[in-house]
Amino acid sequence: MRDQQPAPGSPARRLSTKETAELLGVKPETVYAYVSRGQLSSRREPGGRASTFDAGDVEALARRNRREAVGTSGSGGDLSVRTRITLIEKDRYFFRGVDATELAMRHSYEEVAEWLWTGRMTPGVSLTAPEATVAVARRAVDALPEHTSPTDRLRVATIASAAEDPLRFDLSEDAVLGTARVLIPTLVAALPVQRERRRDDGPLAHRLWRRLTGIDPSDAALRVLDTALALLVDHDLAASTLAVRLAASARAHAYAAVSAGLGVLEGPLHGASSGLAHRMLLDVLDQGTAVPVIADELRAGRRIPGLGHRLYQGEDPRARVLFGLLEEVPRAEPALLAARDIVATTARHAPLHANVDLALAVFTASCGMPATAGETIFAVARTAGWIAHALEEYGERPLRMRPSGHYVGPKPPQPLPE
Repeated sequence: MRDQQPAPGSPARRLSTKETAELLGVKPETVYAYVSRGQLSSRREPGGRASTFDAGDVEALARRNRREAVGTSGSGGDLSVRTRITLIEKDRYFFRGVDATELAMRHSYEEVAEWLWTGRMTPGVSLTAPEATVAVARRAVDALPEHTSPTDRLRVATIASAAEDPLRFDLSEDAVLGTARVLIPTLVAALPVQRERRRDDGPLAHRLWRRLTGIDPSDAALRVLDTALALLVDHDLAASTLAVRLAASARAHAYAAVSAGLGVLEGPLHGASSGLAHRMLLDVLDQGTAVPVIADELRAGRRIPGLGHRLYQGEDPRARVLFGLLEEVPRAEPALLAARDIVATTARHAPLHANVDLALAVFTASCGMPATAGETIFAVARTAGWIAHALEEYGERPLRMRPSGHYVGPKPPQPLPE
């Protein structure tokens, strides 16, 4: 039965403390904090011991809270969310106030992940997973069809890991950090191996290499992979990260939040972009020049993959770092030259700079990796950032990220359909 609205002239509807707390998405103690700060007024009914609150006042406070928690930027309605994790500013980006490119150049992926999660640097930290969890994830992934995409494999491994963890609904910081430290190495271990070795240990980048290519790695190539993981760990509120925060706002457990991010990542405008750049790069290498390849892209009305970024006017700082490291990988020289040709050819009609997708494409194409390898690197790397954002969101008011729909359909009441 629907709530009845007060009749004209009758007293406004009053809410109990419990009802008020539920409407505001806070604990009862917080309701009284609002009263003490003058943000909400309470009243005791004659003969009653509990406080009651005016429904209109409570709803107005709820609307104010939503506006403060999720506002709009000056660019025309883009979603804006408070965060202490990543800042992107003037063609640079920072993790907790520290230049992200410098962090990635000086520290391993695991160390950068811990910095993002805790704000503390832990030199030499390693991420390992229990054999039982890895076994469950591997069985689930091995049952998939051979043509399954890497992101689907990672999503299935995430779900299997969640099923193996009966305490996954514990959203305390220590529990979520424990999940992160187990989930990421499990995702890597669950992927099919391209190169057999007796041992599957060492830094995460070394373990991931075996699942991306059968070629022997050089120290320089391994450094590129580890740095790429560290650079890609987070990038503010990308589409997948927003999905993670929405899930965490509804108090989904960390595995479910990561799964939400993986679902969004697979789009061609997000994590799959490096695969498009990889294929284009191979075409340029095959033809010996970028001109006909770029011409075909433009004739088809497609954007040139690997070029331009809405957050950077100049070169993507992640691409700049990776291109510099790729100079130290001899086998990458042909792909690097092809990438420069792509940028120079496109510049004839649009001054676009290389982004991280093109840098990943140079790396994957020159190291015998499939076109999907960049997407795998992106997904594994970004899982750490998603966990950081989930942790941050768990500390906010539940369901704060609940926008209101702007209804533009037929004005009610409409007749019932026949």
